[in-house]
This record gives sequence, C-alpha cells and structure tokens, in this order.
Amino acid sequence: MEFLTDLWDFLKERKKWWLLPIIIVLLLVGVLVVIGGSSAAAPFVYTLF
Repeated sequence: MEFLTDLWDFLKERKKWWLLPIIIVLLLVGVLVVIGGSSAAAPFVYTLF
C-alpha cells in the first residue's frame, strides 16, 4: 500500500494526471492475465484478445 500512496503523492505533486489512465489500463490488463491463466473464465478472457 505504501507504493500506491507514493504513486498518488507523485501524481498530485508533479501534476502528472495523464499517467493515471495508463496505470489503470495496465492494472486491468494485468488482472485479466491473472484471471485468464488460472480459472474457468479463461476461455472468455481469451476471446477478448
């Protein structure tokens, strides 16, 4: 959690709000890869790509 607070403080201090959508998309893709690799939902995730 400390990493997330540091990241949030960096975004606020440096006014780098354009990085936020990139980070969110990367997190969502990472979650899809984890779900797609080890669950019954894998065939549904693979159809997205």
